[in-house]
Amino acid sequence: MIRLRYKLLNKSYRLLDQGILWAAAAITANLKQAKNSLVGTNLLSEVQIVSNAVAIFAIAAGWVAIFQQSMGYKIDRLTPLTMQVRGILLASGLSSLWLAVGTGFVFKGCYDGRGIVGFFGIVALVGAGTRWSLDLALRSYRHSGDHQRHILIVGTNKLAVDFARKIDQSEALGIKTVGFVNEAPSQTFSRSQPTQLGHPILGTVTQLQSILVEHRIDEIMVCLSSNAKLSDVVKVVQCANDIGIVARVIPDAKTNDWFGQLHVEGLDKHHVLTFFKERLLIQHFIKRVVDVVGSALLLVILSPLWVASALMIKAVGDGPILFVQERIGINQRSFMLYKFRSMVADAEGQKEDIEHLNEQTGPVFKMKDDPRVTKIGKFLRKTSIDELPQLLNVLRGEMSLVGPRPPLREEVRKYEWLYRKRLSVKPGLTCIWQVSGRNKVSFERWMEMDHQYIENWSLWLDMKILLATIPAVLFGRGAS
Repeated sequence: MIRLRYKLLNKSYRLLDQGILWAAAAITANLKQAKNSLVGTNLLSEVQIVSNAVAIFAIAAGWVAIFQQSMGYKIDRLTPLTMQVRGILLASGLSSLWLAVGTGFVFKGCYDGRGIVGFFGIVALVGAGTRWSLDLALRSYRHSGDHQRHILIVGTNKLAVDFARKIDQSEALGIKTVGFVNEAPSQTFSRSQPTQLGHPILGTVTQLQSILVEHRIDEIMVCLSSNAKLSDVVKVVQCANDIGIVARVIPDAKTNDWFGQLHVEGLDKHHVLTFFKERLLIQHFIKRVVDVVGSALLLVILSPLWVASALMIKAVGDGPILFVQERIGINQRSFMLYKFRSMVADAEGQKEDIEHLNEQTGPVFKMKDDPRVTKIGKFLRKTSIDELPQLLNVLRGEMSLVGPRPPLREEVRKYEWLYRKRLSVKPGLTCIWQVSGRNKVSFERWMEMDHQYIENWSLWLDMKILLATIPAVLFGRGAS
């Protein structure tokens, strides 16, 4: 979801800046002479004049262009606050000059020299103050463990070491270096042992897949020198794309200027090119809104069912009402999943004794007539009522209403490489597998369904899965 957050911040800052400009224009207008101005009583009659309408459009377009050119809107962890403030001051000055030019055509009589200075002061102070406040909020957000980005640096050259050092010295970025990947397969090193680099060398480029399996990585930073093999860079980016994580390439001094015009991200003199997987900004935002609103409504509407289920579970024996278990979510982040308990209290302890009776292929354990399931548990599973507490996970942002089912940690350890792509999105309460027979589907086909969902995701696909979930639950298709 990093691309989604980036775009939301970017668009929010653009709207905020333009709002500040127009608010400052209204505040600093000379109200005594405002009858011919935009804030005066003759607004409609003035706007109807073509020349004034064109002038208004020109001022608005000019302000958008000025802020775009001055600010760049590189809203990311690597852009320092000082750079944003400098951009605000420059854009405020140029916007003031542009307003002074436009005053000759529109806002007649509203602005003198003091009005223009006042306009500049409001835009500069409010804009810089807003950036400072948001920067503090983002720093606090990034300092929390759940939102810290774990990066893997590919390269052990001077560029890679300098980049890691700058990351370590900038705690406000909320970035943690997990280790390095050596670009020279023939070079010997002590695997996973701290080195003079400040972080352990975890392996070589040829071992990248196994490194990504063993460690929780959110982003890969490629810091290979200009004489590095292009195939190595492609391999790294392909690995990142395979499992849906972010890849960034940082060129060295020889090629740094080639990428200067892109202005994607920057750290000091380095330009960082980012390969994002997420698309469809508005759709992702709507998906989260639907998750929050939908889970909240269902929690309220189904509250009587919660009470009834809790009473039935307690009536048939001792043990907790809820079954809480660690599951693996997006980018290998663990969370505690909630279900109504459908098995005996010591079910996990009995699992080893019946593992040989597993009826599902792959690393998962599925059994139609599991002896650990209680009588009321069979009903809860058949009707999928046992899954209802996961609405709390959806509300908390750990899951979505629709997405691949959250796996156990031991299952993830046994995944084939491309199966790990299902960990690039939030797990869901329901999915294609859930409405296509569940336990009747082979593990390999299950993984294909999840891959298909991720590659073809849309709001419409989510809606179809949600609608298909209703009859699947009512008729207990594939549940056991």
